[in-house]
Amino acid sequence: MVLFDAHHRRFFSWKGLFVIDMSKIPQVKNRSAAAIQITAEQLLRIANNQGIERVEKAPTQFITDREELSQYQQTKRKDFEDQLRRSRQHIGIWCKYGLWEASQKEFERARSVFERALDVDYRNQTLWLKYADMEMKNKFVNHARNVWDRAVTLHPRVDSFWYKYSYMEELLGAVDNARAIFERWMAWDPDDLAWAAFIKFEMRQGQIDRARTIYERYITLLPTCRAYLKYAKWEEQLHQRSLARQVYERALSELHSYEHTAVSYTHLTLPTICSV
Repeated sequence: MVLFDAHHRRFFSWKGLFVIDMSKIPQVKNRSAAAIQITAEQLLRIANNQGIERVEKAPTQFITDREELSQYQQTKRKDFEDQLRRSRQHIGIWCKYGLWEASQKEFERARSVFERALDVDYRNQTLWLKYADMEMKNKFVNHARNVWDRAVTLHPRVDSFWYKYSYMEELLGAVDNARAIFERWMAWDPDDLAWAAFIKFEMRQGQIDRARTIYERYITLLPTCRAYLKYAKWEEQLHQRSLARQVYERALSELHSYEHTAVSYTHLTLPTICSV
């Protein structure tokens, strides 16, 4: 037992084995702030320069046989599962886990991880993109189609899903499939950019008549000044001045606010009038 003598300011044991005289311990007399203050940033810089808290990188591992590979994969999977137990809602961990399994050529395991992640949060757009991208990079076309189809079904208002889905089909040469995807997309009455993407797709296929039909549907569903101007300028680019003039005239008769349309129509007809 250690006792403290408050009168003489010293510690001593009841058996007298040691005595600590507190009067001999140096005391702080001046408690005011120092003239030169050291900031936390300076301390960190000094520690970094002197290598006080430098963490050595883990050595590079070389796997030489299947047993070592199996042990490495088991350790890595356990690490991922432990992280998910701590933070199940962290989608970034799920994505890293699934992509790591794909890098190990364990595609069934990778799909299982992504499906588990979708059970946690199917509304996360990044998760769907990572999942489909993994399937496309490894050339599992039908699996990628399945993922994109589920994505656009659950999230019909996310334009990036429709863009990537149709573009994948176009790259594969499945023009009819890409066109069907665009038709499904248009059924949801999307904005101007979606219609423009559909028209550009038909133009890449050399289908001018189909593109013109899409423009007619576009101005019917979205009868705005912007839509008519796009249609008319598109006809001008094809050197179809008579058709462009008809579009401008329809805009003047069908739209209430036609100031911009009237100006463009004047620019179109002015060269014809001057030539006459």
